[in-house]
Amino acid sequence: MKNSSKNGVQVLQPRRLPDFLRSVKLKYVKLGYHYLISHLLKLCFVPVMAALTVQASRLSLDDIHQMWLQLEYNLVSVVGFSAIFVFGSTVYVMTRKRSIYLVDYACYLPPQHLKADHRYFMEYAKEAADFDEPTMEFLRKIMERSGLGHETGAPPSMHCFPPRPSMAAARQEAELVMFGALDTLFASTNVKPRDVGILVVNCSLFNPTPSLTAMIINKYKMRGNIKSFNLSGMGCSAGVIAIDLAKDMLQVHRNNYAVVFSTENMTQNWYSGTEKSMLISNCLFRLGGSAVLLSNKSEDRGRSKYKLIHVVRTHCGANDKAFKCVYQEEDNVGKIGVSLSKDLMAIAGNALKTNITTLGPLVLPISEQILFFVTLVAKNLFNAKIKPYVPDFKLAFEHFCIHAGGRGVIDELEKNMQLSPLQVEASRMTLHRFGNTSSSSIWYELAYMEAKDQMRKGDRIWQITFGSGFKCNSAVWLALKNVKPSCSNPWEDCIHKYPVKLNL
Repeated sequence: MKNSSKNGVQVLQPRRLPDFLRSVKLKYVKLGYHYLISHLLKLCFVPVMAALTVQASRLSLDDIHQMWLQLEYNLVSVVGFSAIFVFGSTVYVMTRKRSIYLVDYACYLPPQHLKADHRYFMEYAKEAADFDEPTMEFLRKIMERSGLGHETGAPPSMHCFPPRPSMAAARQEAELVMFGALDTLFASTNVKPRDVGILVVNCSLFNPTPSLTAMIINKYKMRGNIKSFNLSGMGCSAGVIAIDLAKDMLQVHRNNYAVVFSTENMTQNWYSGTEKSMLISNCLFRLGGSAVLLSNKSEDRGRSKYKLIHVVRTHCGANDKAFKCVYQEEDNVGKIGVSLSKDLMAIAGNALKTNITTLGPLVLPISEQILFFVTLVAKNLFNAKIKPYVPDFKLAFEHFCIHAGGRGVIDELEKNMQLSPLQVEASRMTLHRFGNTSSSSIWYELAYMEAKDQMRKGDRIWQITFGSGFKCNSAVWLALKNVKPSCSNPWEDCIHKYPVKLNL
């Protein structure tokens, strides 16, 4: 009870309990529940171990002697059990999946003379295609809303007037990016090119003969029995596909290195028509590429940065709308470009939903899976008016590398997955500094986190990519140590400027 005065008369009022729903932050209740369920087995194991310890403490020397005598009289059983144990252990060691380690990676850093700011881009667009004023105004608006800064890079062919989108120029761009990143990778890891047994290259729109893999093998004089693969036409999600292919190859070929190179080629893929759905890619895509060194050698664990945990791939190509939402074709006057459908974001959302449905059981803590299952049963069996429970993937991952395909992609994932601005910072800053570098963008984002000294031992990283077809692919990595940025980190000369403030 508490006293209060009214017109000089004291009135006794009942003391109320505090409003727990307002005073207690439910996120902390949920966090406590998550810790309880996640460590349930350990908590159950504690009393069992305590009981065994108490029981063992009661054994006398005579009891221990009697147990030893029983084992001597049952020598055949002991030998048989030991043989079965050794055989089973051998079979397990020979057939278990090998751990795949990411030793290091390198991202191509365009030199200063290849920078293309907004003003230069507009000048090039006017010179390259002689666009009319309405088209130029459309490009100007897209650039203003794109999230790209003024430090992105463009290939040498786009720094020539008149432009020269020839096969030779396209090869020059490919060599510039590939050899630039690979030289850095081999130097930082002290791995000789001839020691690499598996090579996977992905580039969606430029596929010369000989292939890009052949260009790399010729440049570095790699060994004759190397397993090489050239992936094309698979869009911005091809980088994770290439990682998955290298992983499968490393499961078969022991004691080996695999190099995965991801890039896109701009030289011959500038669209000079006036279809708005095809002009957007001109504004977003920029020069870039990444080279990743993977290993299945146990002795490389100590020097590796990350361990590959999961790869989950989702393909929605059976759906006609999904198949054509990112589509290379000719416009009505015969000019080739890549058309982006208005349904792209909705299709990407459905692909992500399918992907995380598969990924969730692999990575989410049991507490989140139970909550999801209970709400699903309640909704379907009891027809309850309950919103479907959206699992909290922030409990499964410390870092998110969302493909920097455009500001809209990052915005939608931040909103729908309830991510914080800090958790999408690497994606936004990568888009701002380097533009959409296609399948390599997730590695620029990882390099940003390392440059910011955010990566700690045991941290889990989720790389999310989207690509034509339509595909959504995920890769999950585990940090094996407090990861420091490599000496060739692409952010080393500018990380002090970031994050920059963006007009969202």
